[in-house]
Amino acid sequence: MKELISNAKQGLFGIFILSLSACTENPSPKADSLPAKTEMTHSDMVLRGKYMVNSLGCGDCHTPKHLKGMDMVPDSGRILSGHVSTEPLNPIDKKNLKSGNWILFSPDLTVTVGPWGISYSANLTPDSTTGLGNWTADQFLQTIRTGKHMGQPGGRDILPPMPVQDLAQLNDEDLKSIFTYLQSLPAVHNQVPAPVPPTALAN
Repeated sequence: MKELISNAKQGLFGIFILSLSACTENPSPKADSLPAKTEMTHSDMVLRGKYMVNSLGCGDCHTPKHLKGMDMVPDSGRILSGHVSTEPLNPIDKKNLKSGNWILFSPDLTVTVGPWGISYSANLTPDSTTGLGNWTADQFLQTIRTGKHMGQPGGRDILPPMPVQDLAQLNDEDLKSIFTYLQSLPAVHNQVPAPVPPTALAN
């Protein structure tokens, strides 16, 4: 019986040694031996950007819409082209501009009225004169990072309801993908009005 137990112990010890040897001969790959992360192609960036733009709901404000019953249907010919410049605004009750009162939206959600005045959703299509056609990826990143128009230090603030504080948390790769997707859209010529400050509405 003692002999059997001794043989069993020797067998287990042998298995342990073999296992240890196998681990030593085939160590885990080092970080520097792993394949390098491949750079995204232009097509990859467009697809990634489209996914992010749709997930983040950018079209909720930047795409004009039509009312269809109780639903708001995006205007497929004006995707992400901002507030339609020829669309008139309803009269605004100026008492709502006081901080703490209501914030108002236009029927298609492309115009917002609040204590900051009136903000119009921008044209994000690559139109060269009314959209982002002449922008660079760096300008786009700086705009999101700084919250300033065109990323300029002395530029005007990007106004509500643009969630620029949240978007600024995205990494450069994601923001560049969004910009690449926006540049792939059909260009829509649409000159969005400049924001109106509250002082201009107080009279």
